[in-house]
Amino acid sequence: MMHMTFYWSRQVTLLFSSWRTDSWPSYALTLLACVLASVFYQYLEHVRYRVRRSRKPAGEPLLSQPNRAAGKWSAKKIAGGLLFWLSSGLGYLLMLAVMSFNGGVFLAIVLGLTIGFLWLRSEDEDEIAGVNSTCACA
Repeated sequence: MMHMTFYWSRQVTLLFSSWRTDSWPSYALTLLACVLASVFYQYLEHVRYRVRRSRKPAGEPLLSQPNRAAGKWSAKKIAGGLLFWLSSGLGYLLMLAVMSFNGGVFLAIVLGLTIGFLWLRSEDEDEIAGVNSTCACA
């Protein structure tokens, strides 16, 4: 049965018809998988951010025009594309998991995203804020 509102139950079908839970242990493992997938999503975003930032020479503004003469298919550009592909695919799978409308799955995914952000990406935000706060815009 397809739910259209949030429900609380240990019985959930997640992403595939073969991924069904009907016991507390299988539900707990499903929630753990959701948390781990969410943390991994944040990890991919962190790595993608680092690859993108490594392209800029020190002191170059974030919004500067890219150097088109550097080549269309550099290793960093291909790595960035693959990371984007992986993180986009995983992000859509997480969205579809949330659309199961199971309350536990929703909370597990949000918990995993929060853990991943605090563990991996919060310093990215601090780094961006540090760049903006040192701007001598007068």
